[in-house]
Amino acid sequence: MTYENLDAKLINALLGDGRASLRSLAEELDVSVTTVSNHLRDLEEEGVVEGYTPVVNYDALGYDVTAILQLKVEGSKLPDITERLKEEKQMISVYEVTGDYDVIAVGKFKDTDGMNRQIKSLLTDTDIRESNTSVVLNAVVENQQFELDIDE
Repeated sequence: MTYENLDAKLINALLGDGRASLRSLAEELDVSVTTVSNHLRDLEEEGVVEGYTPVVNYDALGYDVTAILQLKVEGSKLPDITERLKEEKQMISVYEVTGDYDVIAVGKFKDTDGMNRQIKSLLTDTDIRESNTSVVLNAVVENQQFELDIDE
């Protein structure tokens, strides 16, 4: 096998099974274990592969309320607010965005009371000028990753 597209094929294989052994990856990709190990190390060092983590179904653990917070923030305080949101345990995503709002955050909660408490504590911050909260009714797709295109 040529090494053309090996990194993309390796990433796609890991997306299929992030716990795959180097040996099984080498067999699947038809290269040596050393080659897989070297390429994987390079991908990790370059920050392409940032880690290996389970995909948790929060609904199954009782966190079945998902809220999307949209916040307008006092300009110079944006880094402070995003850092605060990042440190909130139940915020699973925090984005600085363009458009009407400055920040969009996604949180998982066990119930609407817990969601309400956490959101209210955030909104006491005087640097948050405006907020809009939406509760997700149905998660059509979540935690989705996609395979890389491979030029054959």
